[in-house]
Amino acid sequence: MSTSISKQALLGFGAVIVGIAVSATTALAQVEQHSQISVQGTALITKSSNDQIPSNEASKSGGFLVGYSYQFSRWFGAEGNYGYSRNTQNFVTLAGPSALQANFHEVTGALVAHIPLNLRSVRPYVLGGGGALVFDPTDKFTVTGSERQTRGTFVYGGGANFDITKNFGVRAEYRGLVYKVPDFSIDTLNLDKFTHLAQPSVGFFVRF
Repeated sequence: MSTSISKQALLGFGAVIVGIAVSATTALAQVEQHSQISVQGTALITKSSNDQIPSNEASKSGGFLVGYSYQFSRWFGAEGNYGYSRNTQNFVTLAGPSALQANFHEVTGALVAHIPLNLRSVRPYVLGGGGALVFDPTDKFTVTGSERQTRGTFVYGGGANFDITKNFGVRAEYRGLVYKVPDFSIDTLNLDKFTHLAQPSVGFFVRF
């Protein structure tokens, strides 16, 4: 009897494995084009931190975001992005106001959850991940002793791809980034506080 039960258990386990394999193969087969490259124009709106001294307020700016994504199945994928902008970081300290213009580099990676719809031309998704933000001071506005600084960031967001043709379409997206306010390695500019960057964007993509 125990041998019979063992055989049934093995057969059941084997059936489950086969079922999972078939499901995974079917899911992959439903994604005809796994890779996608996107180019988007972005707006960058940073939450002000002006409820203390020192305080910080970053100017609003525009930039671009370039990304590559790979869809493993109908439901899941991953993507990496690089973004660039330039803004001015305004500080108020006990010694008075200071301003630094900085090149802003954004390098992030995220897992993507795709939301299947019956509409073939609309492909919504949500994402979550992390990365690094690099603040590189320019020569226009600067403070003595300021240095290039990298901050870790958490990124979340969502959007939708709108297929115009099989290989080309429009992408609309919102990304939110949470990170520590930069101080450019200057103690008097250190807020020791996290802030939030809102990054809406729209652009184009190519699938292959």
